[in-house]
Amino acid sequence: MCQLLGLNSSVPAGLGPFFDVFAERGGRTDEHKDGWGIAFHSGKRCRLYTDHRAAIDSPLAARVRRGALRARNILAHIRKATQGRIAIENVHPFARQLWGRTWCFAHNGDLKEFAPAPGRFVPQGDTDSEAAFCLLLSRLAARFPDGEPAPDVLRDALADVAAGIAAHGTFNFILSNGETLFAHCSTHLHYRLDEGRAMIATQPVDSRDGWVPFAAGELKAFGSGTLHP
Repeated sequence: MCQLLGLNSSVPAGLGPFFDVFAERGGRTDEHKDGWGIAFHSGKRCRLYTDHRAAIDSPLAARVRRGALRARNILAHIRKATQGRIAIENVHPFARQLWGRTWCFAHNGDLKEFAPAPGRFVPQGDTDSEAAFCLLLSRLAARFPDGEPAPDVLRDALADVAAGIAAHGTFNFILSNGETLFAHCSTHLHYRLDEGRAMIATQPVDSRDGWVPFAAGELKAFGSGTLHP
């Protein structure tokens, strides 16, 4: 399956050497070689970079590793395809507009017998992951037609919809609206808080202490580098 890496920070920050370790898993130190992507997301501004090639073979990944791009929320993904072709339209993160914001999403897992009816948001590719993202946003849009609800109400609604999707299989994901980073665990997900930064990863990207495993079924929200109660 794929792997996830996320950052939520109180100030614009970069992944630095953490992205180096993560990108090496994209075909060199691990088997996730079916594409990669990263979103730099702060407020209403989102810069999205994706490539269907393995991260270790991607000139775009090399430029990102050399660069100094920063954001308050970063979502990175390396893909090992379980559903869908190896093609640019199937590379995470995916992005859509809702309530005047850009929402970015990346998924690790495999959803079986999952074919939701078309809603407000329609997939462009043929992965279960993008279908799940579109269903999440469609359900939120239908539940809150007058606009984005309060953060705690939104988190509870996301947890409710995510639980229904997770009934079809493994549904680990990270999701950002530019302010808050939401993370849901079915099987493997970890987080660490460190001086105004929250890191989220499928597997820890360094050997330092402080990585905390999610419990199965947990959805957590991070804002300004802290864990929301």
